[in-house]
Amino acid sequence: QVQLVESGGGLVQPGGSLRLSCVSRTILSFNIMGWYRQAPGKQRDLVAAITRGGSTNYADSVKGRFTISRDVAKNTVYLQMNTLKPEDTAVYYCNANFSSKDYWGQGTQVTVSS
Repeated sequence: QVQLVESGGGLVQPGGSLRLSCVSRTILSFNIMGWYRQAPGKQRDLVAAITRGGSTNYADSVKGRFTISRDVAKNTVYLQMNTLKPEDTAVYYCNANFSSKDYWGQGTQVTVSS
């Protein structure tokens, strides 16, 4: 069973920063890991992803502001979010793909508001 545990969400003012963390088992066993987000009434969309080989990709809306990274020794994937905007408000989910299956964390709320 794959377990993904997120942390790091919270309330932040526009222009602020947050760092999300996703801890799992040996993260290099996953083909790809990513962060998705879902705002109320909207679909869940990809924010950023990192492959086993270390390649990354980002949604256009977060390019230049968000950075996905990993610490293999800590089995942790991070999402550094800078210059946050109110439209970044959503529940953020960690995702991992393993043996052609997708696994999800429980989600962490990020609220950007003054």
